Amino acid sequence: MLKILTHISRVFVGLLFIYSGFVKLIDPLGTMFKLEEYFSEAVLDLEFFTPYALIFAILLVVAETVLGIMLIVGFKPKFTVWSLFGITLIFLFLTWYSYTYNKVTDCGCFGDAIKITPKQTFYKNVIFIVLIGILIAGLKYIKEIPSLKIAKLTTYTSIFISFVIVYYVLQHLPIIDFRAYSVGTNIAEGMKYQGDGEVPPIHDFMIDTDEGDLLEQMLAKDKAMLVVLRDFEKLEKEGVAPIAKVAKEAKSKGYEIYVLTASYVEDLAKSQQEYDLPYVFGFCDATALKTAIRANPGVIKVEKGVITGKWNWTDADDVTF
Repeated sequence: MLKILTHISRVFVGLLFIYSGFVKLIDPLGTMFKLEEYFSEAVLDLEFFTPYALIFAILLVVAETVLGIMLIVGFKPKFTVWSLFGITLIFLFLTWYSYTYNKVTDCGCFGDAIKITPKQTFYKNVIFIVLIGILIAGLKYIKEIPSLKIAKLTTYTSIFISFVIVYYVLQHLPIIDFRAYSVGTNIAEGMKYQGDGEVPPIHDFMIDTDEGDLLEQMLAKDKAMLVVLRDFEKLEKEGVAPIAKVAKEAKSKGYEIYVLTASYVEDLAKSQQEYDLPYVFGFCDATALKTAIRANPGVIKVEKGVITGKWNWTDADDVTF
């Protein structure tokens, strides 16, 4: 009986960890933002970890994916099972904390692919602890599939591929965009309340200027480009020049340009000149900008209210009009 339960648990836990790891592997910045939220003063008050959030995020998403694969192929079962137990125990504490104190309403356990509440995630982790307990009890039944050599090769290959994916995504944008601002999204539709009490997928999105919120004006334009300079302090400044060049070309082709930032603009004229972006600057919520595009700076092309393209500054030469 224990042997059967071990094999069932092995497949179930392995596949779930692979899936959980992969949906975060293709968007490690999302995991970084979530860790920063947990490290913040308002939650765990571990802000000294914040500068290392990206490193932690990368190690976490790679570990989840690779450990899931290791469990399926049976490579180093003792190390694998106890590592999964340790990670799940940490997740269990975090989701219990979120659920009990209502601190982080979305734990990000499945990235942006599947949204579940902290309460649901907590009980999911309780089930995982039980299943991993079965794996610990049945360690002797976890053998390499189909052989030690293949299991080892599969594991090392998965580590290599995982880091290649992370590197690619950090240089560009997520391979698959599960967020509310994916290409093809109608922003106005995404901001509509459905009457069920749920917050709409797109919220806190604005172009706040001295003249008011210009979001509706932007959505009505046939052709608009959003230049996102989310955070001046963390801005990849080498990317500003390519973005400014793209904005200039877009302007010549009839696009209305809006520069969105979550940073305070003390001297608008000075900022416009410094970044060579003589366009409308508007304030937008930082979380909304982080969700809209994983780039700082980056550009979002909007036509008649529909997102038709998104690019990191590293891909500025690929922007199409």
